[in-house]
Amino acid sequence: MKNPHFIWCHMLLFMSFYVSQSTGFNSTAAKADVGVVLDLDTTLGKMCRTCISMAVEDFYANRDHTTVIVPHFRDSKSDVISAAYAAIDLLKNTQVMAILGPQTSNQADFVINIGDRAKIPIISSAMSPSLSPQDSPYFIRSAWPSFSQSKAIAAIVEKFNWWKIVFVYEDSGFGRGLVPFLDEDMLESDARVSYQTAISSVATDDQIVHELDKLMKMQTRVFVVDMLPDLASRFFKLAKEAGMMGEGYAWIVSDPLASLLDLMDSKTMEAMQGVLGVKARVPESEQLTNFTKRYNKRFLEENPEMEVVKPNVFCLWAYDSATSVADSIERVGVTSPRFNRSNGGNSTDLEAIGTSSTGSLLIGLMKNHASKGLSGDFNVSNGQLQPSAFEIVNVHGKSEVTVGFWSERCGLLKPGDREDGCSRKTENLDHIVWPGKTGEFPKGWEFPTSGKKLRVGIPAKGGFLEFIDFAKNVFEEVWNNTPYAAPIKYVDLGDDGEDYDGFVKKLVLKEVDVVVGDVTITEERSELADFTIPYTESGIAMVVRIEPDDKKNAWIFMQPLTGGLWITIGAFFVFTGVVVWILEHRINEEFQGPRHKQIGMIFWFSFSTLVFAHKEKVSSNLTRFVLIVWVFVVLVLTSSYTANLTSMLTVEQLSPEINAGDCVGYQKGSFVRGFLTDVMHFDESNLRNYSTLEQFDEALSKGCSNGGVDAIYDEMPYIDLLLSKSKNSHNYKMIGPTYSTSGLGFAFTKGSPLVSDVSRGIVKLTASKEMSRISEKWVGEASNGTGISPHNSLDVGSFEGLFLIAGLSSMLALLIFSFNFLHENRLLLASTDSTMEKLRGLARAFAMEKDKPLSPKTSTSRQARGGGGGSSAAMGIPCDEGFSVVEISNAKPALKEQEAPS
Repeated sequence: MKNPHFIWCHMLLFMSFYVSQSTGFNSTAAKADVGVVLDLDTTLGKMCRTCISMAVEDFYANRDHTTVIVPHFRDSKSDVISAAYAAIDLLKNTQVMAILGPQTSNQADFVINIGDRAKIPIISSAMSPSLSPQDSPYFIRSAWPSFSQSKAIAAIVEKFNWWKIVFVYEDSGFGRGLVPFLDEDMLESDARVSYQTAISSVATDDQIVHELDKLMKMQTRVFVVDMLPDLASRFFKLAKEAGMMGEGYAWIVSDPLASLLDLMDSKTMEAMQGVLGVKARVPESEQLTNFTKRYNKRFLEENPEMEVVKPNVFCLWAYDSATSVADSIERVGVTSPRFNRSNGGNSTDLEAIGTSSTGSLLIGLMKNHASKGLSGDFNVSNGQLQPSAFEIVNVHGKSEVTVGFWSERCGLLKPGDREDGCSRKTENLDHIVWPGKTGEFPKGWEFPTSGKKLRVGIPAKGGFLEFIDFAKNVFEEVWNNTPYAAPIKYVDLGDDGEDYDGFVKKLVLKEVDVVVGDVTITEERSELADFTIPYTESGIAMVVRIEPDDKKNAWIFMQPLTGGLWITIGAFFVFTGVVVWILEHRINEEFQGPRHKQIGMIFWFSFSTLVFAHKEKVSSNLTRFVLIVWVFVVLVLTSSYTANLTSMLTVEQLSPEINAGDCVGYQKGSFVRGFLTDVMHFDESNLRNYSTLEQFDEALSKGCSNGGVDAIYDEMPYIDLLLSKSKNSHNYKMIGPTYSTSGLGFAFTKGSPLVSDVSRGIVKLTASKEMSRISEKWVGEASNGTGISPHNSLDVGSFEGLFLIAGLSSMLALLIFSFNFLHENRLLLASTDSTMEKLRGLARAFAMEKDKPLSPKTSTSRQARGGGGGSSAAMGIPCDEGFSVVEISNAKPALKEQEAPS
């Protein structure tokens, strides 16, 4: 019989060969030790251990390789010190080339520092923004940073029109890192973080209940929770016991909690019903499906006492990270010695470890690595795994349900929506079951459950109580139609004298929730409070007493036009007369004759067009063109003069003109005082304030000379009240322009979501007949008499266009006439006479009637002087170089003799 030891040796050799062939391991490959630090006492730690082991096996299966990594698992025991000790042990005793883990940010903070010291790559899924690959050259984050999800959370808040949120986070480096990013992204979505609260991971239940009690007393009902699973489980169970997981509340949880919901116990899931979660999206693939089947079987074999949990994104990131490490080591290779150690005898453990001889090469490959992994696109850039899309889940039943996705490019999308060609206009989510098992999304703002009433501040006024009652009636009507059931508690704001802004400041001091009354919306007040849309239109107007003006003004007919305009009109009358005379003189006998007759015709003809009384007929088409334009100008001028004179006479009859030196009144406590001094420039000594309608009436009746005022300035609602309910209202008239204001609105505390609901209620009430009934009940019908504006004299600027047209048309006619006249006398212009003689010749030609022949005497005289050198078409006679003023004067009587028989 053969030696049994020999048989066993052959069997061991055969089995080792079979295993090496089946697993794909190369027996000659260089061994590369890699450390793995996990919380192996947790379910997630066990899941990641299985995924990393399978990644190593899958990488070397059926492929040639010169290296093979050997994972060395260490348990960090969910403790920072244990994690640091495990890393030191791996570096000192095993001389690992890289370390995968730890999983939490607190543990990773220590281990990363050790890795930088030893120049060993640390590949961790720690999500805290306080840990940055840019600050730690040997740190690679194999998870999406927590701040990358803040935009997705802000998109959900914006989707449901929530204005405020409360941020509840775990008081650790992990939780605090999200705060600044969430603040910034909320502001971009027109929302804000109204309150932040940090809860320690070791807080007792009593401490958590105390924080929940504070949150429950707040008006904001939207909470964003950033916690690790252990603390979150206790928090939500206690929140349910406190009644904060019911209807009206909205809860959003972030990653990693949202990705680890499958690890929660049934009681925690029951408490979290209706919660929304934002987590990293893992795209479905055939590779992932096959892996999940193998993983379920492997996990059950390694952990028979546990239930199989579907691999989450952290498990898949661990798988892809191990694959990345194996690929990088295969490309770099294994060197010896692995560490360059110090020779110091008194060195500490860290100094004794030395520095890795391959770490700088390995980190160079892993800092920028791109591959297609089980988690999707596993792209590491500058040491950071790059995020893509997030999945929006809703806790419903025993697990979560996907209700949508979010990406930077597409925004929110429903499941099944195509991402190519996506549009932000179609942002939507699938049906969500909210806390309280309701399908209607929470408004995000409610009154505390302690039964606190809505404190409505009412300004204390000695008069105009009708308008205060009107405002209260409008607000009550609107409030009763809002979804809020809180009762109203009216608070007397007291008398702030003339500082009406003091009422709004009560909101800043939290003395009231809303101010209802005659509060005008101004820029200064809008900085202190948020206003609804105006519930009544407003504007500043003036009321005066109607009394005829017996003072006669002999020159009032001159006032419709300014002096400059009168001069301009006169100048254009003369200019137009001259133009018409020039165009008609040579061809129209009406414009000929003695000099005084022609000058008189110039003034008579142009001014007669003012009343269209001219009887002279014109012959030239150019003249007709000029007159058509001029008659139109005269028509506009006379119409404007008549209208302005009529308006002036009416104003003079009804009321005096109010100047800055007159006495005017205003309502006490109103911002109108500032308007009168800053805008209208009234002297403060001339201002009188009154508190009641009766005081307004009395002051107007007396007048300034008797201790009253000449006019009352106030907002339109009070002007309407004065004109409709004053006993002397028939003696008053609203005149002058109305200076627009923003109207009267209800003032709420800054950031109150009630503003939108109440504003919508105002719009609805204003469109109904109920608003007219309320207005007529308290303030009467609005004044429908139109105010008469103070007259203003018309100036030249009012008719610049008209004068420009008239001037250009006349100049154009003169230009055409001059061109034709010079063309007719071109021979004269071509002669060798001096310039003065040519001008005299042109003047003589213009003075003569067109196409009239010269007398024989004139012709003989010219021939006797040796003429015949040319002819003048304008005069019909020969013209020579000796043509002189004497010949022109001698020719005129001869022409007159010929004209005599006719």
